Amino acid sequence: MHRTWKTLLACVLTLILAAPAMAGHHDNGPAKQAIVLAAFGTSYPEALQSILNIRAKIEKAHPDVPVKLAFTSSIIRDIWRERRDDKAWQKANPGVPADVLSVKSPLATLADLSDAGYKNVAVQSLHVFAGEEFADLKELLVGLRSIRTVKAKSLPFASMRLGRPALGMPGDARPYTEDVAVAAEALKADVDEARKLDAALVYMGHGNDFYSTGIYAEFQREMQSAHEYPVFVACVEGYPGFDDMLPLLKASGKRNVLLKPFMIVAGDHASNDMAGDEDDAWKVMLAKTGYTVKTDLRGLGMVDAWADIYVRHLADAMAQKHLLP
Repeated sequence: MHRTWKTLLACVLTLILAAPAMAGHHDNGPAKQAIVLAAFGTSYPEALQSILNIRAKIEKAHPDVPVKLAFTSSIIRDIWRERRDDKAWQKANPGVPADVLSVKSPLATLADLSDAGYKNVAVQSLHVFAGEEFADLKELLVGLRSIRTVKAKSLPFASMRLGRPALGMPGDARPYTEDVAVAAEALKADVDEARKLDAALVYMGHGNDFYSTGIYAEFQREMQSAHEYPVFVACVEGYPGFDDMLPLLKASGKRNVLLKPFMIVAGDHASNDMAGDEDDAWKVMLAKTGYTVKTDLRGLGMVDAWADIYVRHLADAMAQKHLLP
């Protein structure tokens, strides 16, 4: 009898501990899981490969979990929807996945998953740093997670997790400085390439006009310290800008520049603002200042070591007990 009660007690404890992972009252089996990759997006088919490279790595790491893409930019989503009905465009641009042509916002993507019965979701940010886009994504998940229903089974989600951007996020659970150091090591090959060219390495970041972009200056410092080489980062929006970077570049003594985008995709900013032929393109402005410039239109998502950062951050998020670390 004593052994029977011990066995019964063990079974009850097992059910209690497993309860958060169950689909809900009167549901059968474990809760369905899904992953959402939330990126700003891009309208450039060739730049899209950066996002698809990250998705392929996530799918390989989680072969039994569906992985959905979501773009936060409504303008970019509208462009892809127009192309969905443009057979001529699709014929001229083969290889674009069907789900990209119908890509939705994070909210709509999560709603579809809820409607399909997915109760446990992990959302991985594909942003560089915790700026405006990430803040909006975080607040969206906090709002959804705050929903309360009379019956637990009516909740849209049983659990939600959010993976931090590449350069981390505020808070003491996972110091962002550690993420910055990992990111700097991931781009070692860029420094090696610049050394061979005897060129300063200059990155164009997107930046933000609403959030502090000082993280870019910190990343620049980490790159210089870790690799002992002149590396400079400037932003399209926010600090440090091109004019902030130029005096530092001049002080380095280098006359050659290797110019790369510090963005997940090499889309409009990289193609036009960085490597374009207009007078205000960085390539042109640097050349007029006397530099020999080599541009590299490759988004960070195409760098496997960088893409792997998101794989690890997603794994961290899925292991969390709470929405945020």
